[in-house]
Amino acid sequence: MTPQELLEHSDNGHLWPADYPTRLPADVSAAYQRALEVRALREHRGELPRGYKVGFTNRTIWPIYQVFAPIWGTVYSSTLTFCEGEGVLDLTACSQPRLEPEVSFGMRATPPADATLEQLFNAIDWIAPSFEVVQSHQADWKFNAVGTITDGALHARLLVGAQRPVRDLAASALELDTLLAGTSVALLKNDEPVAHGHGSHVLDSPLRALHHFLAELRSCPGATDLQAGDVITTGTWTDAFPIAPGEIWQSQFSDALAPLTVRFK
Repeated sequence: MTPQELLEHSDNGHLWPADYPTRLPADVSAAYQRALEVRALREHRGELPRGYKVGFTNRTIWPIYQVFAPIWGTVYSSTLTFCEGEGVLDLTACSQPRLEPEVSFGMRATPPADATLEQLFNAIDWIAPSFEVVQSHQADWKFNAVGTITDGALHARLLVGAQRPVRDLAASALELDTLLAGTSVALLKNDEPVAHGHGSHVLDSPLRALHHFLAELRSCPGATDLQAGDVITTGTWTDAFPIAPGEIWQSQFSDALAPLTVRFK
């Protein structure tokens, strides 16, 4: 599928045509190049890249979706929303949307080359609870890694909650890594419990997921490096759950991070 075709399906919320498997890029590397071509089209029409989403960092859901390694894609000014604790997201033109409770980082600076975990920590400004709305233009959420990357890494919306300066939570990478790995989250729909997850599910901790992503990003020809002001959401702590307008969802973290509520319209 051409970049323009991919963008049109994203804009309209339509499923890809039945013959899409024969029209996908040949491999993961080619899929990232196709995704960068779609990014260029979105930039040309005025959308601003605001950071990245990292997906499939939760090893517990790999067998469910048959994708066995993390992927990444771009977050845009048109898909990113900030709030202090409660936000509203519009699901118009989302294709088979699902919700994921995550943790996002805001960057203070570009990490140095071959950054250690500690150097990465020093480049982070803040951390916040977040909800990512993911979507699939492939029927019934059946895909492979190439399909997910080509499909914008399944990104649709990102709601970022109350930001806390990272050094209010930890004095070092080790402290933050330990804190996040030991944190759990409860996910609720209309005040009813739906699922529980743990930071350790996300490549052992969201900080390590961010570190892994940084290396992957820098190995991709043509990709834009992390920079000050970027927002990166690091992957779901639970499975992804179908959502619909009118629903209210909440994440409640056991430590350090504030709760986050989202209402869909």
